[in-house]
Amino acid sequence: MNVRAGRELQPVLSVEEVNAYLAEVYPQLNDDRSDYCAVAVRPGGCTVRLEAGERHLRPGNTVSGPSLFTLADIGGYVCALSHVGREALAVTTNLNINFMRKAQAGRVDGACRILKLGRSLMVFDVAITAGPDEVLVAHATGTYSLPPAPAGVVK
Repeated sequence: MNVRAGRELQPVLSVEEVNAYLAEVYPQLNDDRSDYCAVAVRPGGCTVRLEAGERHLRPGNTVSGPSLFTLADIGGYVCALSHVGREALAVTTNLNINFMRKAQAGRVDGACRILKLGRSLMVFDVAITAGPDEVLVAHATGTYSLPPAPAGVVK
């Protein structure tokens, strides 16, 4: 169970609201495409997706490390947004990724979970899977810094 101040974590934004907000505050993520998106928001986590095409591949028809790293980072951002609200200035302070297998072009999913959500930091991890068998291709852990609440507002 993921908890914050003794309560189970509950999303405050839906997947549709998160995707709309990403398009508003981070339009350069996809330009005029929809390669990266949130596909699910749930208590204590989310799922993000990369539709990996030619622009995400390195030689050998393998999804590049930077593309997988971006998916992991977007997963953390979506977890933060969906659980603390419209905080465009939530920023990555740390992200560590381990690449385990090749990912081919196509759907690549990141199942994210919040490990700890405090007033100023959120710690998360992401299991990145790809292919028809949804094989684990990478695992990441990270920390997001959350902006302080305005005076008089308790997070």
